Amino acid sequence: MRYSQYFIPTVKETPSDAEVISHKLMLRAGMIRKLAAGIYNYLPLGLRSIRKVEQIVREEMNRAGAIEMLMPAVQPAELWKESGRWDFYGKELLRFKDRKDAEFCMGPTHEEVITDLVRKEIRSYRQMPINLYQIQGKFRDEIRPRFGLMRGREFIMKDAYSFDVNEAGADVSYQKMYQAYRRIFERCGLRFRAVEADTGTIGGNYSHEFMVLADSGEDAIVSCSACEYAANMEKAQTRPAAAGEHADPRPMEKVVTPGQKSVEEIANFLSVPATQVVKTLILMADSEPVVALLRGDYDLNEIKLKNHLGCTELEMATDEVVFKVTGAPTGYAGPVNLPGKVKVVADLSLKGMHNFVVGANEKDAHLKNVNLDRDVKVEGFVDIRNVIAGDPCPRCESGKLEIWRGIEVGHVFKLGTKYSKALNASFLDADGKEQIIFMGCYGIGIGRTVAACIEQNHDENGIIFPIPIAPFQVIVSVLSAKEDEVKEAGEKIYQDLLQAGIEVLIDDRDERPGFKFKDADLIGIPLRIVVGAKNLVDGKVELKDRKTGEVEIIPVAEALEKVKATVKAALAV
Repeated sequence: MRYSQYFIPTVKETPSDAEVISHKLMLRAGMIRKLAAGIYNYLPLGLRSIRKVEQIVREEMNRAGAIEMLMPAVQPAELWKESGRWDFYGKELLRFKDRKDAEFCMGPTHEEVITDLVRKEIRSYRQMPINLYQIQGKFRDEIRPRFGLMRGREFIMKDAYSFDVNEAGADVSYQKMYQAYRRIFERCGLRFRAVEADTGTIGGNYSHEFMVLADSGEDAIVSCSACEYAANMEKAQTRPAAAGEHADPRPMEKVVTPGQKSVEEIANFLSVPATQVVKTLILMADSEPVVALLRGDYDLNEIKLKNHLGCTELEMATDEVVFKVTGAPTGYAGPVNLPGKVKVVADLSLKGMHNFVVGANEKDAHLKNVNLDRDVKVEGFVDIRNVIAGDPCPRCESGKLEIWRGIEVGHVFKLGTKYSKALNASFLDADGKEQIIFMGCYGIGIGRTVAACIEQNHDENGIIFPIPIAPFQVIVSVLSAKEDEVKEAGEKIYQDLLQAGIEVLIDDRDERPGFKFKDADLIGIPLRIVVGAKNLVDGKVELKDRKTGEVEIIPVAEALEKVKATVKAALAV
């Protein structure tokens, strides 16, 4: 491809509405352009990288035995009502009516559609296992689309759905997809971790997220320093601490704490460690108040609490609700003498604690020497906190938990019978008895993978693409393009690379060398051959590695062979 005839509208200035590196660089490099909030045009350079990811995904899905198909983007409301998700999914589901007043939605995912297809077509155990997938556009009406392709409203996704006769078969399908995903992201040249995850709005009983490691990642992920355990923050657990030395309960005492509300303020005012202060959080679970108790130095994990309560909606209570439940303003709530109908859930870290500090349910007052077994009626002790760095690993004896930042690019779910039961997708077993199909679903954000790659691979000059998903593998920068000898040499190198099967972009523009170099660095082409009069006198060219910055002045033939070998090695992963 010739740069002079291609469409790469690079810009020098960082767009004002771009917040994260990938968004800034994809705009500056002429890979995408915004059409509306969270909706983008994929320009030729960006589309080439997206197609590279798609091809890797397609090859590995086919290799794992999945079969490609394509489903409609528009879905009828009846299916979503049948599964129970029409109202549950929330405002992210873009609903509309056609001219006949029939309700539809733009598909954010395709569990209902694929299950409907399978229940109509699969009747016998002999037709399974089967795994069907597609690569298609999706739409989710995000309340706050941001970060370019990282959190858009319209996006390209690979979604696959497996169907098995029993749970054991579903486990096999799940593991096939898990391993396929590992190969996909390895082939994309990414550093990633597969972590245990919450199933969220998709549902099911088991899932893993595939997280690209990047300092700019919006998700916290947890891994063990000694074993393979890894989870996202919503799912991460720690080994319960051993019970401390028993301390005799002391008489409960009310103390005046004027204007002291936060854990830090109370701890300083009463000269106690934050670990001895217990937070009393009032939340609304499906419009009913619930109380969560945590040690002062820990944060609530709302997903864990939501899962424990089995509620659909969970949010912090308003100041008015806090006052109604406790009789005190926010900041002075406590678990002692609450109305009996209010459910109280305590974090596991509080089990065995004695003589701690809580709010007194009275303005400017707290209680010292509170003991749960004596003073508070607790429904149970449950893991409802976020883990912190240094917590003991829940899977091994020696490991400590470490916290990283990551970007979710893939998610695999073991669905079980959640959708097949709701939509009555059944089959006849070997004995002729009707059974419910077991399902799994598996998604990869295609554009998000490209964006995550850029978050992980960039420097102050621009993108540093791994060879497997770079829009071009090498760029030939022809200096003094008006000089016939240089131009002819650049053209020959370009043609030789094309004949060798290398994806090459030749910068044949009549521009200054520095201008060309800046564009080459910005768009992130992994290898650069510089053809200039000075080196060409000796039959040599400059070869630069974009990632390492290493520059070599070597004979033309040697440069060509080195490029071919480098590309071949990168694609052999």
